[in-house]
Amino acid sequence: MKNQIDFLAIGDIVTDAFICINDAEVVCDADGAHCKLALRFGDKVPYESVEEVRAVGNSANAAVAAARLGLSSSLIAHVGKDYHGQEAIDELKKNNIDTSYIDVHDGIPTNYHYVLWHGVERTILVKHQAFPYALPAALPAPRMLYLSSLGETSLSYHQEIASYAAAHPEMKIVFQPGTFQIKLGTEALKDIYAHTYAFFCNVEEAQRILQTTESSVSVLMNKLHALGPKFVFVTDGIKGAYASDSTQQWFIS
Repeated sequence: MKNQIDFLAIGDIVTDAFICINDAEVVCDADGAHCKLALRFGDKVPYESVEEVRAVGNSANAAVAAARLGLSSSLIAHVGKDYHGQEAIDELKKNNIDTSYIDVHDGIPTNYHYVLWHGVERTILVKHQAFPYALPAALPAPRMLYLSSLGETSLSYHQEIASYAAAHPEMKIVFQPGTFQIKLGTEALKDIYAHTYAFFCNVEEAQRILQTTESSVSVLMNKLHALGPKFVFVTDGIKGAYASDSTQQWFIS
């Protein structure tokens, strides 16, 4: 059995292709909301540049950040037996990430996303491959487990992770839900929320998670606490971030 891991991240990893586009416009409603990126339909639209960024995604990024802080950091993820998969593993190793829990699959391509970068914002075209998610056998409990973006076929995997968490109450879980985890809903992931030590999202994500139009960050944080997390962190655009432990709240500029 391995020595205890300080930080174990679980989540899909991806290669992001950042495509810088100037020849486009942003179209919004009269009140400035529900904005869309508009390109000329049926035309050839020039782009300024493209840059591939390998081995990214919430979980990979968090694992790298932990390693750079000097923690022993591991990642449970899946890649294809292809060029992008090998490049991702090589990049993680360069950043001192334990990659022994990364499964390589023949016949399933590595996740590859297109980031349309216009002005200061980006619109991401995402596709999570249907990997056969499962926790490794004889997985030693880490000090902290970070869970984030997984694909639409991962519901049973979340249930397996929740059972693992229940068997290791000494382990602290950090949950930062991705697009499909938010789509799964709080009822489907209630056991994950119940075991969460620290929870991260932004205001818009909190509204989608809670299925509400409530704009008060304080109210949103209280509702998120009611799902189970001990500590809740909510970011609010350029305003800053808020943190709470269910008894008091702090604003972080």
